[in-house]
Amino acid sequence: MLFSHISDTHLGLVQYGTDERAQDVYDVFNQAIDISIKDHVDFVIFAGDIFHVPNPNGTAIVQMGNGLKRLKQNNIDSFFILGEHDISRIRTTPIPYVYHNLEFSKYIGQGKPLEYKGVLLAGFDKIRKAEIPQYENKFSEIDKIAQNHSGHKILVLHQGVTEFNRFAAEIQSTDLPKNFTYYAMGHLHDKDVKRFNHLNGPIAYPGSIELTTSEGIKDTKKGFFEVDISGEEANPNWIELDTRPQFSFQTKYQELSKTIDEISEKISNSKKKPIVEVKIQGENIETDQIQAQIARLNSLVLRCFWRISSKQISDSSVFLDRPNVIDDEMFRLSVDALGSEENASFAIKELLPILSSNQIKEASQLVYENFEKYKKAKKQ
Repeated sequence: MLFSHISDTHLGLVQYGTDERAQDVYDVFNQAIDISIKDHVDFVIFAGDIFHVPNPNGTAIVQMGNGLKRLKQNNIDSFFILGEHDISRIRTTPIPYVYHNLEFSKYIGQGKPLEYKGVLLAGFDKIRKAEIPQYENKFSEIDKIAQNHSGHKILVLHQGVTEFNRFAAEIQSTDLPKNFTYYAMGHLHDKDVKRFNHLNGPIAYPGSIELTTSEGIKDTKKGFFEVDISGEEANPNWIELDTRPQFSFQTKYQELSKTIDEISEKISNSKKKPIVEVKIQGENIETDQIQAQIARLNSLVLRCFWRISSKQISDSSVFLDRPNVIDDEMFRLSVDALGSEENASFAIKELLPILSSNQIKEASQLVYENFEKYKKAKKQ
């Protein structure tokens, strides 16, 4: 038996305000659907952040619907949970529920296990860190059910796990029910798989299907997992998708012309015009000269970004391509500014993702809810 594990599709994302980038997201989503159909998977799991915002545009809604419809036409069922980008802080029905009601896909985000073709499936929508203690009993209950199930057991979550990224995490691996043979995760945008002695199966993140704004510009691969559960163990096989290339280059101001030549040669045969970033180090820089050199790339790229840094800044900013260190520094600065790790954690893990999606009303609601909890805690 084979199933696809797809996450963080972020349909409706319009990166850099370009129609091409919006279409890129739809294209790779449809690639994942096409490959799943071609490989005759038995079912598909969508592990949250289906849309980029809770109120997606019509094109995003139709693209998802058409993808699910094509799966159904090929006798492939699908299951989904909700990520934080799918859930509005304002009380309203999440858009993905429409697909459940129309029987295009089945919603499994409320923690109620179901059996499908001998496989036990259970899932939970995004759980905020402050809510994790409330789920201990629910995790315990489904773990008992999983323990008594003879076939494969799959748990679908949209959470950060500490052992993968401690600053984007709400839970530790030891918090998870231990009797599942595969943990189908969403939320973290980099591909990763880890196995732990205290869990019966691997924790797997397929990553996002396309680079999103929060990830920066980098040369990386994107894709999803096809998971073979024909034997006793679940074996994820990562499937690479054909995404638009993105490159980040560093150069000295004096060598900019040479670097532009090298970039031109590197990207000249790209099937899709890439996105390029050039980081320029130096002193006494003339921006007109930079713009003249960058203009040489215009016909070869979709977008080209450039920025200047002094040598001192460059030497201390190697973290630009190291997300974990960026998280460390952001957290440290937030603690300094807000006065406590608790406030910093709330700002970075809960408030910032909502604000970055321009969900102003939802952010306001979240701040209000947090303030109400603070008042209650202070009275006790």
